[in-house]
Amino acid sequence: MTSTTTQGGAAPRIRVLLVDDQPLMRMGFRLVLEAEDDLEVVGEAGDGAGAVREAELLRPDVVLMDVRMPGVNGIEATAQVVAATGARVLILTTFDLDDYAFAALRAGASGFMLKDARPAELVGAIRAVATGDAVVSPRVTRRMLEMFSDRLPEPGDPTVDGVADPRIARLTSRELEVLRTVAEGMSNAEIAERLFLSEATVKTHVGRILAKLHVRDRVQAVVLAYETGLVGR
Repeated sequence: MTSTTTQGGAAPRIRVLLVDDQPLMRMGFRLVLEAEDDLEVVGEAGDGAGAVREAELLRPDVVLMDVRMPGVNGIEATAQVVAATGARVLILTTFDLDDYAFAALRAGASGFMLKDARPAELVGAIRAVATGDAVVSPRVTRRMLEMFSDRLPEPGDPTVDGVADPRIARLTSRELEVLRTVAEGMSNAEIAERLFLSEATVKTHVGRILAKLHVRDRVQAVVLAYETGLVGR
């Protein structure tokens, strides 16, 4: 990442690229974000193609990406931005059960926010994805899993310990247990309570799971867990 250090040696700013085909919407987001000392709007784009160009040029930490745009839409742009720059993408959508937004999660986005979210929620979401967390609520996780239900491995497919993907075999029994709870949309605190662990231990397990599965964040871990059959219908 290419965060900019603030004056006085403070923590680096989170560099944000705004992508929306409505100039007034971009202006509104800019006003909200520039009021925060730790956030810096480094550029804007009005469509997906522009988003890819600006992301490659500016190397932002987080891209706020509108999902429905003319030409190259937010889904295609998300995949290209993630592949080319590694930036975290936070999808902006009008509906919280938008199939386009779910497709963007599969393309590599780290979460999505409603466009009418409160300023504090938007700022918090940007900070979360910038640190490697994901912004997807349990309800959204359940909806996402429903969308993938027809892609589960068929009975009789080759499995490793009952799981149809060798990547899952890298996980310990405790890590499998944690991954299943993550796939339910649980927070670290909720997982800790269910499994009688400390939050710090859960965080360590989650970090190891992401590393072993070679996925960017919790969203991608959930997708993998479901698509490999670790999580049932």
